[in-house]
Amino acid sequence: MSAADRLLEAWYRGHPALALLRPLEWLYRRVVQGKRKRFLAGEGDIYRAPVPVLVVGNITVGGTGKTPLILFLIQHCRARGLKVGVVSRGYGATPPSLPWRVRADQPAAQAGDEPLLIVQRSGVPLMIDPDRSRAVRALLAEEPLDLILCDDGLQHYRLARDLELVLIDAARGLGNRRCLPAGPLREPAERLAQVDAVLFNGADTDSAEGYAFRLQPAALVNLASGERVGLEHFPPGQAVHAVAGIGNPQRFFNTLEALNWRPVPHPFADHAQYDAAQLSFEPPLPLLMTEKDAVKCRAFAAADWWYLAVDAVPTPAFVDWLDKELARLIPRS
Repeated sequence: MSAADRLLEAWYRGHPALALLRPLEWLYRRVVQGKRKRFLAGEGDIYRAPVPVLVVGNITVGGTGKTPLILFLIQHCRARGLKVGVVSRGYGATPPSLPWRVRADQPAAQAGDEPLLIVQRSGVPLMIDPDRSRAVRALLAEEPLDLILCDDGLQHYRLARDLELVLIDAARGLGNRRCLPAGPLREPAERLAQVDAVLFNGADTDSAEGYAFRLQPAALVNLASGERVGLEHFPPGQAVHAVAGIGNPQRFFNTLEALNWRPVPHPFADHAQYDAAQLSFEPPLPLLMTEKDAVKCRAFAAADWWYLAVDAVPTPAFVDWLDKELARLIPRS
């Protein structure tokens, strides 16, 4: 287990040594609360786009299902006649210049795994830049859009926003509810009271704390051929090598178990880069990975490598709320 994994486990399961990090946590809280206070006061270089901006983010370190929800929002808004664009930090990307327009045929190392996944799945106009304000300007200079979705960026206070959605892993929650480095929070838990909606990934029902959504397995897709097959392709009890380089690999392994398969888990760091040798496992079994991992492995994929396509499925109450907010922000004649 890596040092990062041990720290993550301590945040969510507890460890007395975390008390030693309280002074650093106090300093961190002062910094992030100061940034938030200056933003609310309108201080500094804050860019307000000429179209509404909807931020999809989290206050915890690690994966919460942002990419599937972004894909749902793209599809939902398009179905209502809206032209949508996406901006992203592009974590791990190494483009020739910034801001950078992500295209479906670019390598993941250049475009970033999550932005490339979003573009390949949806064809949405997408710009990456750690400076999200600059990314929005560049995207609007190229595309006539009605709405910008900001993938992550909740704490990027140089970009004004019209709606904030925060995602939380329902199984993990907020851990020990402490800020970095003593806990997993990027901002204090009180920040949740200031956002427009909270969504719990994996929750069964809506609650007073927020809306529920789940990630629904949709199909198996072969990396080498692109063949898309139903989940019945693997019979119950099928053993598979399971690869996950996401914020919470265990969620992926749990999903495979819920489909009545027997995964041999191979967790990797979030945004991990792969080569064929790393993914040569014994005994010989089909290899199943996340779609986020697949965009980095197609070039050297074997014939029995597959990824599990999943769709975000929010509750009707969230969809109703979203439609009302979109109608308020983007009145249609």
